[in-house]
Amino acid sequence: MIPKSFYRRIEGELTELEKSSLLRTVPEVDFGADKELVFKGKRLLNLASNDYLGLSKDQSLATAAIKAVEQYGCGSAASRLVTGNFRLYDELERELAAFKEQEDSMLFTSGYAANLAIMDSFAGRRTVVFSDKLNHASILDGIRMSGARQVRYRHNDIAHLKKRMEASKDADEKLLVTDTIFSMDGDLAYLEEIADLCDFYDTMLVVDEAHAEGVFGSGKGIAHERGLVRRVDLHMGAFSKGFGSLGGAVSGRKDLISYLRNKGRSFVFSTALSPAVIGANLAALRMVAEDPSRGDKLLHMSRDVKTYLESCGFDCGQSESQIIPVILGDNETALTARDRLIEAGIYAAAIRPPTVPEGTARLRLSLRADLTEVDLQKIKAAFGGLKAELEK
Repeated sequence: MIPKSFYRRIEGELTELEKSSLLRTVPEVDFGADKELVFKGKRLLNLASNDYLGLSKDQSLATAAIKAVEQYGCGSAASRLVTGNFRLYDELERELAAFKEQEDSMLFTSGYAANLAIMDSFAGRRTVVFSDKLNHASILDGIRMSGARQVRYRHNDIAHLKKRMEASKDADEKLLVTDTIFSMDGDLAYLEEIADLCDFYDTMLVVDEAHAEGVFGSGKGIAHERGLVRRVDLHMGAFSKGFGSLGGAVSGRKDLISYLRNKGRSFVFSTALSPAVIGANLAALRMVAEDPSRGDKLLHMSRDVKTYLESCGFDCGQSESQIIPVILGDNETALTARDRLIEAGIYAAAIRPPTVPEGTARLRLSLRADLTEVDLQKIKAAFGGLKAELEK
């Protein structure tokens, strides 16, 4: 029997969340055809997913997934260190390592699990971990779990980072971890300056390329686009976004990956991804490697949409990617704006605290490479109408 004190706390917190327009529920959506979804019976253009290249319903991925199921079955049934491994796993890791220009790669059930494993393995009580204040929750959770001393620096503030690193220069072990594209703002880390500081202060550098892979650097990520691939120690990525499937991955030197394979608890104690997922991942990786032009098309499209939104008077922050925030301020306005867009045939996520800082509630647009010119005009018309509605 759960004590009444627990119920009182739970009921009180739920009530407060509802009063603050922060109560979350799973949206009643169903996937439609390709870039569409169905929300409460209405077909909407989907601008809320991370399927940046529009590959999640690509027939070649589906065919590869079905073939893998027919050959290996529906589930892996164990962790890879027991009996959950199969040939496709090894094949995908080899091809991913070659794609990322690294010695080795290893797969995880999600990007979240990959970040937990990195922090759990490479950081400990003797380690100082420098972390951007807007890093993904999985990074922050991994640091907490590791027992390391977390030193956070103001978002993309290199001067503040340098000050923090100087203050901790005598620490036994130092590690810096950063997103390369920040998932709620769409802006890019100053990776060149960060790499310079890591070199100067003898600090291990880990990057989370989850939102960059498939799009930047011929699909390989920001580190590759900036020519920094050899200066980054571990490259984390995800198949759940630009590659349209599921799972996380880490690439790097062979000895570092071997260490991670032995120490990463979210790898050691997790059932491996299903054969269907691995088959789809392999097909997606090959598709991006053979034709990286989808990412270039997406970035060109994103610049056009951002320019239009800003011309309407919307605040889109410092976005330089396919993720475009429309920052509206208070929670209720963000929810109202979301509902107005639904009426116009557009589905965009309303993002509120604690996912983003207080006072920065927003619509988060995730553009996709399979949007057509007709789709783009529909988006612009919807936001033009929204601006007029909000100014009434």
